[in-house]
Amino acid sequence: MKNSHSESYAAAGVDVTAGYEAVERIKPMVESTYIPGVMGALGGFGGMFAPEFSGMKKPVLVSGTDGVGTKLRLAMLLDRHNTIGIDCVAMCVNDIICGGAAPLFFLDYIACGKNQPVRIASIVEGVAEGCRQAGCALVGGETAEHPGMMADDDYDLAGFAVGIVDEEKIIDGSRLAQGDVLIGLGSTGVHSNGFSLVRKVLDVEHADLTSPREDLGGRSLGDALLAPTRIYVKAILSLLKGGVDVHAISHITGGGFYENVPRMMTDGLTARVHLDAFPRPAIFDVIQKAGNIPERDMYNTFNMGLGMVLAVSADQADRALELLRDAGESAWQVGEVVAGDAGVTLV
Repeated sequence: MKNSHSESYAAAGVDVTAGYEAVERIKPMVESTYIPGVMGALGGFGGMFAPEFSGMKKPVLVSGTDGVGTKLRLAMLLDRHNTIGIDCVAMCVNDIICGGAAPLFFLDYIACGKNQPVRIASIVEGVAEGCRQAGCALVGGETAEHPGMMADDDYDLAGFAVGIVDEEKIIDGSRLAQGDVLIGLGSTGVHSNGFSLVRKVLDVEHADLTSPREDLGGRSLGDALLAPTRIYVKAILSLLKGGVDVHAISHITGGGFYENVPRMMTDGLTARVHLDAFPRPAIFDVIQKAGNIPERDMYNTFNMGLGMVLAVSADQADRALELLRDAGESAWQVGEVVAGDAGVTLV
């Protein structure tokens, strides 16, 4: 690559040498995520991974893809880019763990108006941290300059994860039963959903994002909104390894409770969630007050303090809570599975 440089391409807005510099900057970050199974090195045409199938009767690959959405605008306004990658990883791995799949590897895609190697490295720093939190490897990615389509300082971030689960251990709701207990795992705040509404009602383009606020317990608005999405993979894997039979899992993302909780239910069963069973982070009160948002819309847009909801049999609920808390999660018994066709009711 030492001889690779095109004056003509650079004049059109694409500097390939900046891409090479970015790769050199991110190389140690990427390598810090490597786990057994990674093959090859950064810079190849494809990321290679050799999964371990021993002990599995019928291994199934599970994949998930997502981005960060308009939360990226907060990172740009604050010029703080080293955590947004955690969100990208979280949105993918938290989805595939809902099926019981342990993430193996992740790839990212960054589209930008102009490749700024220091900023690209900062973004990938967050991606690598997210992969370490999830226990998966960052095996590749792509950075693409889009001059004329995006402003120089604009960028978008997306990615995908691939995980593995033995077919007989897939979590698909088929074992759900009336009387199962619902366990909620605490969120870090808004996570990575609903930011178009957040940005509108809080007018973030003109808001004070850096001063401490009493209604946020001394945190700034920027800190509260940019808090990275919680990654629940290792905690849920510890639950499964601890012998708890998890019947269903829902990742509470865009669409909040009303869209996501019914996705883990089966015909004739409804999740009854008790809203007084878990704390509501202050950032949601700030958002609701600023936009005069109806209560139902809040629970139909945001996670409201629960990033995950799990269903287990009543006799395993205490053991599940113990293991989750030992794994560092805030966890509460937040409801139960009852007969009905509503999918979810909030009481």
